[in-house]
Amino acid sequence: MPEPIHPQHDEEPVARLLVVDDEPTVRELLPAALRYAGFAVEAAASGQEALDVAARRPPDLVLLDVMLPDMDGFEVIRRLRAHPRPVPGRGGDVPVLFLTAREGARDKVNGLRLGGDDYITKPFDLEELIARIHAVLRRTMGEPPTTLVLADLELVPEGHLLTRAGRAVRLSPTEFRLLHFLMANAGRTVSKGQILDHVWRYDFGGDPSIVDTYISYLRRKVDTGEPKLIHTVHGTGYVMRGPRR
Repeated sequence: MPEPIHPQHDEEPVARLLVVDDEPTVRELLPAALRYAGFAVEAAASGQEALDVAARRPPDLVLLDVMLPDMDGFEVIRRLRAHPRPVPGRGGDVPVLFLTAREGARDKVNGLRLGGDDYITKPFDLEELIARIHAVLRRTMGEPPTTLVLADLELVPEGHLLTRAGRAVRLSPTEFRLLHFLMANAGRTVSKGQILDHVWRYDFGGDPSIVDTYISYLRRKVDTGEPKLIHTVHGTGYVMRGPRR
């Protein structure tokens, strides 16, 4: 039996996020998507609930709606800043990313002036939101970018960035996780089972042929030119390797 292969991001600490929003749909769907992207997530429906959660267990980052039933997000951040609780291993206040439907420049300036680290308006693109979360965490937690390089393909996991021959390539979150796993194991053949375990996680109960489908998506986006980097090992799985010298 081959020993289990662990992708690089499984060895990194999981960042804890706190989503604060009074809309039940956002509070249900956004945490689910962020957990799927590899974060640990708690949710709160009001400003006071958010302050209570942050007091019990300080998050690494707060996604904070401005429009809340008991106090606005600006008041929440005032109170967080008035009683800072640094996260172990990181100095300073817990970072805040405002997530709101209010687009006025005054609101953005006010939020940033009060100590917000970023501001994104609804409706938002999930991939952009995840990239911004990683960028804020990188700045506040002092995490150096971990770049994976194979031939002319370059992947930066923390920023959800990918380039091929210097050209930006846009991937879905699942495509990105799959490519990251393949690049982290470059030169080693990985089976469909290993891919399912590490990309779709252990609770995946669907058709294993989804791996072939997503490999074809990656090939259309990443492997349109030369050299070809994604290779099929018939009867076994897939391997990424650069051009033979």
